[in-house]
Amino acid sequence: MQNAAPELVPTPHLDTLLDLALAEDLGCGDVTAAALVPRDAVAVMRVEARQRLVLCGAPIVDRLLWRFGPGAPVIKWRAADGATVEAGAPLARLTGRLRTLLALERTLLNLLQRTSGVATHTRAFVDAVEGTAARIVDTRKTLPGWRMLDKYATRVGGAANHRMALDGGILIKDNHLAAAGGVAAAVTAAKRNAPHSLRIEVEVEDMAGLDAALDAGADVVLLDNFTPDQVKHAVARAGGRAIIEASGGIDLSTVRAFAEAGADLIAIGALTHSAPAADIAAEIDG
Repeated sequence: MQNAAPELVPTPHLDTLLDLALAEDLGCGDVTAAALVPRDAVAVMRVEARQRLVLCGAPIVDRLLWRFGPGAPVIKWRAADGATVEAGAPLARLTGRLRTLLALERTLLNLLQRTSGVATHTRAFVDAVEGTAARIVDTRKTLPGWRMLDKYATRVGGAANHRMALDGGILIKDNHLAAAGGVAAAVTAAKRNAPHSLRIEVEVEDMAGLDAALDAGADVVLLDNFTPDQVKHAVARAGGRAIIEASGGIDLSTVRAFAEAGADLIAIGALTHSAPAADIAAEIDG
């Protein structure tokens, strides 16, 4: 059973993103609706799933309507974020001026389709490792500007967030290692110079790198492009001295093998960079 959906806290960044979304689609107004629809016409718009999906985006749409201002449609949700719904299931019902419903339709659907697509794709990975101790985590491979929404969607899908931005943790990768002079030197420098509140994670490509990271006192070791068998040996060698994260080319057909090998975390960039949009439609009832 999935936990309740995480809270989405309204922030100035979210409001700016929603204002930009409204501005880019509304332009100076919906000329089609203005030409065809009576000013005072009122209608109901149904939002429904056209595929099996994990709903995500209800609080985002609520905030979108609030940002639209007076005259925004009234929405009643028929499902909550995190719920798995079948094709044909009703998701929401909006009541308001028909011109407004038509003007908001595309922006509303874009938000729901993207976030529900990410949540649905994420849930498949989370379900694939059910019963193991591994946690699926996302990456920073997100749509530029949309990171808070992409990472909210992965949480709704059941994954954990990796760092939100570069200031969220010390992650020493291959290019950092080249600049710092290797694993031991990089971890030592990070422990000396980094804020005390941040964990230190280092990416390694072989067992020698793992040993160097453990000896230097890394908190987390990222095993880059290891096989499940190599991960199993790395977990045994680490012996609980560090959190072990597996990453690199892991997909739905292989993710459980990495979980069963003992990885604590499994990072999947595809949660956000390769999630297809969910098929969601909006229809006017009249």
